[in-house]
Amino acid sequence: MQKIKRKIHRIDASEKIVGRLASDISIILRGKNKPEFERHIDCGDIVEVFNVKDIVFSGKKLEQKEYFRYSGYQGGLKRISMKKLFLDKPDEVLKRAVRDMLPPVKFRNNMLKRLIIR
Repeated sequence: MQKIKRKIHRIDASEKIVGRLASDISIILRGKNKPEFERHIDCGDIVEVFNVKDIVFSGKKLEQKEYFRYSGYQGGLKRISMKKLFLDKPDEVLKRAVRDMLPPVKFRNNMLKRLIIR
């Protein structure tokens, strides 16, 4: 078996729509842009994203979309709006979008570790 060579892709996120940017990033992280892609092998590259504060949202997502998490206890459902999360941590909005576009496989966390947001 050959060693996987990973390249670094630098992406400027200013004035780009979140979903389209997350789609492009997930393709690179997964390795679907390479000719030697196989879905059971983690052969993706490293992605470095900067200027995340300047990303653009289409439609009314910024006002309407909410993120949920559940602690497992009764009454433990927490919700936060996308607008509040974007003001506090703009990198977390992009990271969640990329995470949801990756397949729920064993090496998804390893793919997300190769996403560097500055």
